[in-house]
Amino acid sequence: MGLTAKIRTRDGWAVSHAVVTVTDMTGSQVLRAEADAEGAVRDDTPLEPGAYTVIVTAVGYAPAASSALVTAARRAEVGTVTLARQGGTELPPPGPWTVDPAHSTVGAVAQHLGISSVRGRFTEFSASLEIAPDDVTKSRVVAVIRAASIDTGNGMRDTHLRSADFLDVGTYPEITYRSTGLTAAGQDRWTVHGDLTLHGVVRPVDLDLAYLGTGSDPWGGTRAAFRATAELRREDFAMNYNQVVQAGIAAIGTTLKVELDVQAVQGEFLPQA
Repeated sequence: MGLTAKIRTRDGWAVSHAVVTVTDMTGSQVLRAEADAEGAVRDDTPLEPGAYTVIVTAVGYAPAASSALVTAARRAEVGTVTLARQGGTELPPPGPWTVDPAHSTVGAVAQHLGISSVRGRFTEFSASLEIAPDDVTKSRVVAVIRAASIDTGNGMRDTHLRSADFLDVGTYPEITYRSTGLTAAGQDRWTVHGDLTLHGVVRPVDLDLAYLGTGSDPWGGTRAAFRATAELRREDFAMNYNQVVQAGIAAIGTTLKVELDVQAVQGEFLPQA
């Protein structure tokens, strides 16, 4: 075996399809190999004894270089090479993630009488994420919200919001969001592009997403936290009801701010309580 190596992130996750290039002391390339899905590199090409430079590259990661000394056995055992995300931010491990509703909030804020805000939240929802392994911009998210679960802390107001004047939950029981792509917006920020189906209308809506970090939970799982915001215009979703009070001031603002605080568990299912 001429070359062996393992390519990992700082959190210990495999970097699949990383490229390892070996050059001799003159700078000439003598070997090029690609990591497999487990981040392992194995190449049978024998190497002449001497000193070499090993360069590891992968899409979305900062390159890493190290020295390797090939002995008379004509092998280069590089060991584990750790790659840092481009920009220094480690992302959640790739694969499926499931949003934990018990530790997440789907909230909205509307202006009231032009002087204050009314806050509400949806208490029943589900969502799943798929973190792409090689290009995070190919990741996906799907969310379903039960419209009747709106809760603003006032029963009369909630009943009105469920009516045909607003959400019309009898006709449109679900609010859905399906992403169509991601665009990097900073070191740990992205713009999520997607389609929101609300009140029977489908509109493109962008979410401003911030990644807050990943950690272990008490049940042996791995969790990742995100925060996302968006601004919607009610008229875009055919919710035009309003009441004008004195001096032409609308009782309810025409825009709605959406605030999402999300905690996701690695895997396709939530842990059993």
